[in-house]
Amino acid sequence: MMPFGGMAARLQRDRLRAEGVGQHNNAIKYLNQDYEALKQECIESGTLFRDPQFPAGPSALGFKELGPHSSKTRGVEWKRPSELVDDPQFIVDGATRTDICQGALGDCWLLAAIGSLTLNEELLHRVVPHGQSFQEDYAGIFHFQIWQFGEWVDVVVDDQLPTKDGELLFVHSAECTEFWSALLEKAYAKLNGCYEALSGGSTTEGFEDFTGGVAEMYDLKRPPRNMGQIIRKALERGSLLGCSIDITSAFDMEAVTFKKLVKGHAYSVTAFRDVNYRGQQEQLIRIRNPWGQVEWTGAWSDGSSEWNNIDPDDREELQLKMEDGEFWMSFRDFMREFSRLEICNLTPDALTKDELSRWHTQVFEGTWRRGSTAGGCRNHPATFWINPQFKIKLLEEDDDPGDDELACSFLVALMQKHRRRERRVGGDMHTIGFAVYEVPEEAQGTQNVHLKKDFFLRNQSRARSETFINLREVSNQIRLPPGEYIVVPSTFEPHKEADFILRVFTEKQSDTAELDEEISADLADEEEITEDDIEDGFKNMFQQLAGEDMEISVFELQTILNRVIARHKDLKTDGFSLDSCRNMVNLMDKDGSARLGLVEFQILWNKIRSWLAIFRQHDLDKSGTMSSYEMRMALESAGFKLNNKLHQVVVARYADADMGVDFDNFVCCLVKLEAMFRFFHSMDPEGTGTAIMNLSEWLLLTMCG
Repeated sequence: MMPFGGMAARLQRDRLRAEGVGQHNNAIKYLNQDYEALKQECIESGTLFRDPQFPAGPSALGFKELGPHSSKTRGVEWKRPSELVDDPQFIVDGATRTDICQGALGDCWLLAAIGSLTLNEELLHRVVPHGQSFQEDYAGIFHFQIWQFGEWVDVVVDDQLPTKDGELLFVHSAECTEFWSALLEKAYAKLNGCYEALSGGSTTEGFEDFTGGVAEMYDLKRPPRNMGQIIRKALERGSLLGCSIDITSAFDMEAVTFKKLVKGHAYSVTAFRDVNYRGQQEQLIRIRNPWGQVEWTGAWSDGSSEWNNIDPDDREELQLKMEDGEFWMSFRDFMREFSRLEICNLTPDALTKDELSRWHTQVFEGTWRRGSTAGGCRNHPATFWINPQFKIKLLEEDDDPGDDELACSFLVALMQKHRRRERRVGGDMHTIGFAVYEVPEEAQGTQNVHLKKDFFLRNQSRARSETFINLREVSNQIRLPPGEYIVVPSTFEPHKEADFILRVFTEKQSDTAELDEEISADLADEEEITEDDIEDGFKNMFQQLAGEDMEISVFELQTILNRVIARHKDLKTDGFSLDSCRNMVNLMDKDGSARLGLVEFQILWNKIRSWLAIFRQHDLDKSGTMSSYEMRMALESAGFKLNNKLHQVVVARYADADMGVDFDNFVCCLVKLEAMFRFFHSMDPEGTGTAIMNLSEWLLLTMCG
């Protein structure tokens, strides 16, 4: 079961989030390190900061290729910038792409993202806060703000950097006295456990962590038919757009084509316009080469003849400086020449210009837990339905639906959390994806109840992620008519555990909610029976079992139940433990004797017989045990509706290593649930859903349970 401390920490985190902690203007202090307080301590004591949470040494470098015994880390020394150059600077003449030169680490994906960030000074300084320097109030401490899974975190680092032969081992600036990029890389390494955890990745991962946005990738050789509309709308929303030409071998890297486009190189898209050219509409797209030179020489390039055949006012507005790295080309040529487009859609808090249109965003946290919420993909119909489910209600069609009448655009992005940290212990990215289902018209507007297996057996998905893939995030832009839809995120295989966030970006306002059961218990009124109602045969059996005192103790109850259950050869069981029997006595004992009289034992016996029938009904393969997802349905048959978090706790407590639940554990779970519900109802007689108890009552409840 989840430790109490872990549960308390999660509740505390939820409370802080509700108060706005984790937004960019109120970032979470990573590992509870307060930059201002730590800096002030160092200044007052006259010492330079040494980070105890990410100490300079072998563990910060890595675990395998950069592990303690690797030749790559032999001779590494950790030095502060003042030990490397005479006059270290944080940023010289603004942050530029030449500040980011790759070192001995395969994190070019991260550096490309940092390089794109330098093109937007406002976004850059959300990540690299102003006011940091090696001169004024220098104390060997710096900080950066990085987006992580729905929250902004403020990460503190000291400025001890790994060096070899007197030079920085990893990221460095072409301007050798400048250190902001090396320190940002260190903060990102700290966030992910070590430098080696950053090896290999997608530029979109960095895009998102430096903006809080959500990225999409498009293969321009297999584009959606409305690709131009997607680009136009992304630019209207202030999104970051990057494009590139795929390479087929290492020799292609930065090779220049006949018309001066660079292969394997990241360009940015900066505008999209329609012009009247020789009586017809021509779509033009503006591209920027961050080198500041080497430009396209084909149609619509600087000084080309096409510019002579458009309206002079348009020509004056659109034409650019010669050889400044930015150029126009026709949209047709763009689609033919480029291979890949990446769009990072920014969240509303990152957009400050009033003329920019904004996505409406919703963020949900979820977990896949073995046996309770990790159902795998649609290929596994027995368990697919137990995955978390989220409802999107699309209320209004787009202003400009394009070819689709009454279409609503929305973007679904599924991101698995903290998987880079798992590399140190042999873990990595799971293969993830999602499916989208339409809620039947007759069920629309009903309660947000978790859908069961039958729904997914009867209904096909209306949309889904393009593929299941082992990336940190998969995202797809989807267009569907107004209505209600269910998004089901999953790993490809069942029983894979991870935490995730699901983000839904809609063009128009929408309602979004997690589908989950409302916690409830259908508790029958406690049986009003007297000794006269009890059959003579049962009385005789009870008398033999109870002995002279005519009461059954916990020990006698254990003997009785295990003797009875042993006769049922179709049930697999380890037998009832003393603790289980104590819980049963606590539930049934009305007079506080810690023993069961005849009537109390009869009522318990009736319950167990009823639960046995439910157990057999839901043991679908007649194996003598239930799977954990069969147990979910069995609990509902017994009158208990639990949400996903409670199912996770139940499975952790009552299922075995193979996610099986035997009869005695099933009974123990029902006894526990009934006792907890009855106690709560006694503390909330008005049925408000909130109970107030003092410390004594709380301890009584938890100690008895």
